[in-house]
Amino acid sequence: MSFKSAAALAVEGRVPEDPEVLTVTELCGRLRALVRDQPQPVFVRGEVRDLVRAPSGHAYFTIRDEGAQLACVLFRGDADALAAPLRDGRSVIVRADLDFYPGRGQAQLLVRAVRPQGLGDRWVAFEATREALACEGLLDAARKRRPPRFPRRIGVVTSEAAAALHDVLHVLRRRYPLAAVVLAPAVVQGETAPATLVDALARLNARDDVDVILLVRGGGSAEDLWAFNDERLARAIAGSRIPVVAAVGHETDVTIAGMAADVRAPTPSAAAELAVPDAAGLESSVKTFGGDLRREVLRRLRDAQQRADGLGGALTPQILIAKLEGVRHRLAAALTGLDEVRRGLQLRRQTLGAVLGRLEALSPRTTLRRGFAIAIKGERVVATVAGLAAGDSLLVMLQDGDVECRVVRTKRR
Repeated sequence: MSFKSAAALAVEGRVPEDPEVLTVTELCGRLRALVRDQPQPVFVRGEVRDLVRAPSGHAYFTIRDEGAQLACVLFRGDADALAAPLRDGRSVIVRADLDFYPGRGQAQLLVRAVRPQGLGDRWVAFEATREALACEGLLDAARKRRPPRFPRRIGVVTSEAAAALHDVLHVLRRRYPLAAVVLAPAVVQGETAPATLVDALARLNARDDVDVILLVRGGGSAEDLWAFNDERLARAIAGSRIPVVAAVGHETDVTIAGMAADVRAPTPSAAAELAVPDAAGLESSVKTFGGDLRREVLRRLRDAQQRADGLGGALTPQILIAKLEGVRHRLAAALTGLDEVRRGLQLRRQTLGAVLGRLEALSPRTTLRRGFAIAIKGERVVATVAGLAAGDSLLVMLQDGDVECRVVRTKRR
């Protein structure tokens, strides 16, 4: 019996004969399938409550109205792309996929985008611009560059009257007064702002002495910051040959300009700090390295002096005379040993001469020189005729040569 028919029988007050019994996991699996089978995505209006940002960058919150609530998850990538910061109590419309989480036995929304109430068409334009730039790879982290560590000249794009300019100049003078600053003034709010910002970037890129560009604006409402979501500006930032550090609004404010920049800073002051090193810290490091170098040089000089002193002590007349006497004694001993070797060699030479004399007396050649001959049959010396027969071949060795003979007959004495 199916689960559906069993439930129908239960409504009628009857108990089925063979009810389908489900585990909790099985039932949650069916519920999840039913939920996921709904048209996706869904658009839901409500109020943000219980907002929690995890260390991973994901955001967890509840969206509710007067009669109900739903759990929501906003993953980091989508959270970074929000046009306005997510805050408790804010009325929003979310675009999400409806899902069912068996672990808690509850439905939840996997939020893909959040539109604060009141942004309307601008939010749609923001999403369209972001997606177009992302598809072209202009927002990829792989294409972003690191600003030079020791910039010589820094370009600043902002309003001449902006407090952000004062903050940036204050930080640059304090941290790294060695760098020169070039201001490219622009309008940072309103309909004319994007064009002036693009023009300011182009003017700085036309120079050959600017190492990094700071694009900065102080805090404001989403309306005030909207110029920094312009597609033309984003493309100018992505196409800049000079690395761009962008700081627009506060840390929670997200703009497309910040996404396109090589570095996104939370505030204008932070942008200035990221662009230059701390001169005081560099000076301290140089002093530390200088002290280390001085100590190392002194240590090596001391070692060299000690070696020189040791060599000088070894070269005094007394030590040299003593060493010379030692060499003289060793040389005399060597000469004495050489004389003994010479006498030994003479004795051995005499012994060898006596042995050679005896060998020469016993040599067959000596016998031949006295007029004798040696007969050889095969490889054997013939001493008697007993081993010979007529017709045998013999080799007869004489004093001045050899003769081959054949035996005609033998005669014993």
